[in-house]
Amino acid sequence: MVRNPLTPLERERGRHLGRLLREARGNRPMPEIAAAAGVSAETLRKIETGRAPTPAFATIAALAAVLGLSLDALAASVAAVTEPTGAPVGTAADIERAA
Repeated sequence: MVRNPLTPLERERGRHLGRLLREARGNRPMPEIAAAAGVSAETLRKIETGRAPTPAFATIAALAAVLGLSLDALAASVAAVTEPTGAPVGTAADIERAA
């Protein structure tokens, strides 16, 4: 199966998702959060750095649960990214307040 290349917008949304998760993790150790979510620390690292811009829904759902983030608010924040600018659209604190 051949996967179509990601668009610049899809890559930017992945970077935004990673920023939100990294911010929500705060000072908590990456291996601790990853283990609690049932993913590897390397998977979490790739998501947070934008190197895995389209992670599986189950992965994001597990991470959101561990980090106390609303999936609805997380999805809305990522969907609000409309151009690949590199500028953040929202923060994890905004998502926590929306929960």
